[in-house]
Amino acid sequence: MRAFQLSTLGQAPAFQDVTLPPPGPGEVRLAIAACGLNFADLLMVDGKYQEKPALPFTMGMELAGRVTAVGAGVSGFAAGDRVAVFAGQGGLAAEGNFAANRCLKLPDGMDFRQAAAFQIAYGTSHLALDHKARLQPGETLYVSGAAGGVGLTAVEIGKRMGARVIASVRGAAKMAVATAAGADHVIDSDTPDLRGQLKALGGVDVVYDTIGGPGFLEALRATKPEGRLLAIGFAGGEVPQVPANLLLVKNLSVMGLYWGGYLAFRPEVLTASLATLAGWIAEGALTPHISHSFPLDQVAEAMACLRERRSTGKVIVEMPEAG
Repeated sequence: MRAFQLSTLGQAPAFQDVTLPPPGPGEVRLAIAACGLNFADLLMVDGKYQEKPALPFTMGMELAGRVTAVGAGVSGFAAGDRVAVFAGQGGLAAEGNFAANRCLKLPDGMDFRQAAAFQIAYGTSHLALDHKARLQPGETLYVSGAAGGVGLTAVEIGKRMGARVIASVRGAAKMAVATAAGADHVIDSDTPDLRGQLKALGGVDVVYDTIGGPGFLEALRATKPEGRLLAIGFAGGEVPQVPANLLLVKNLSVMGLYWGGYLAFRPEVLTASLATLAGWIAEGALTPHISHSFPLDQVAEAMACLRERRSTGKVIVEMPEAG
């Protein structure tokens, strides 16, 4: 079969012909139906992501599909089951073998497209806002990069948790997307004096920052006493240096979140979060926003769409032959 693989860091991934072995102990084989793309996929190409799989490897961190075979020792899954998987790699192919303990059975109300779109983006926001920041009803949440694949989910989940949400995006089209997702106030990120605008809106209890750079420090200065700041990513390319004296004077907390890291030290926290989210989506309480969908043979264009920030919400790759 063809698989979209990275063979050399810094060079463009390409399709390769690979032979897939039978599923090993503890694994299930999936006919992959859809794969969600992430900013982390772009970092992996250049070797800048936290995790660096051995080369060559098939790209695609999160996916959904149907079980076609199970390996020795697997219980709880059978051929025909519909599942989502955060695998870290392997999603951009027609089939793959994946650890059964990373698979989540899909509720009847969730389709493969939604399942491929929700895990990392919604999982990051839910874990950050619920488990880390302990966002409370009535508090004010500020989200930077709020029209992106991760930021948009923070807007939705923040509203679901009862917060007042201030979203920062670039341009009128993305402002409309953030508003439709539930933002109470939307700020154009190109306008000056972010700190002043946030203070004029009453200040912020929780900052959810995906961009980094000067905007993080502006938001910090608009945060109320005992506020919590979440460092989610640095899409702007600059890692902010936080002045500790401000943390002390205002009793602030700065927290980082690497969602995938929970698989290594507290997987039960991640699994419980995903189960909660899957239930919300199946009930219609959350709706993954998929702005672009590409067939597998156009995956290079899909990655370009992500790299050039043409997307709002999620970019997914579909394998229609898998149904």
